[in-house]
Amino acid sequence: MILFPAIDLKGGACVRLQQGDMNRATVFSDDPAAQARAFVDAGCDWIHVVDLDGAIAGQATNGAAVESILGAVNVKVQLGGGIRSRAGIEAWLARGVARVILGTAALRDPDLVRSACRAHPGRVAVGIDARGGYAAVDGWTETSTMSALDLARRFADVGVSAIIHTDIERDGVLGGPNLEASLALSRAVPIPVIVSGGVSSLADLAAIKARGEGRLLGAIVGRALYDGRVDLAAAIDLFQREAAAPC
Repeated sequence: MILFPAIDLKGGACVRLQQGDMNRATVFSDDPAAQARAFVDAGCDWIHVVDLDGAIAGQATNGAAVESILGAVNVKVQLGGGIRSRAGIEAWLARGVARVILGTAALRDPDLVRSACRAHPGRVAVGIDARGGYAAVDGWTETSTMSALDLARRFADVGVSAIIHTDIERDGVLGGPNLEASLALSRAVPIPVIVSGGVSSLADLAAIKARGEGRLLGAIVGRALYDGRVDLAAAIDLFQREAAAPC
């Protein structure tokens, strides 16, 4: 399984929100590139980056910060937030992003997801941010009438490389992930699912590994890393460690 440390960008800084509320942001670093290097030094192979301002604006807003991250590290970066056009997808992939995440576009422009998957196999993910089981869009400011499960099923056979499933009500509050909902998604579609939102401890990650091995692709960790509740090197080791053989 893959451990994805998170860098959420607001006003060029690394922040963490509580339950997706832009007015409840804590700034942890004003140097995203340095934060990315610290994650790489701890052993990560991927970094999860979200342009929070861009998610609301509908276009890249923290582009300079993203580019600083891409220039600072040589690991894979997946990027979401405000990517809603073919031009935006092409631009970020050309700049070195390994995988783009389409969230609002997945709900409002499913043909864009399908065409992007055809053009860039393995490099397009769908972000499903759920509030009460329903997909939220526009930087989590609006909750739709489409369930997370129905949105996932929409893309079951189009070549999506991963689904990033975030339970908004768990995000940034360190209350544990909504593992049941993520597992339900993984059972509903043949797409690898990444758990996001609420991870607060190595115990949470151990539960994800134990129950998701062979079914979940990995997990995203944010605030718990910045708060020191989770040691990134230990978390990576946990996810990469072979499961113990049965007695």
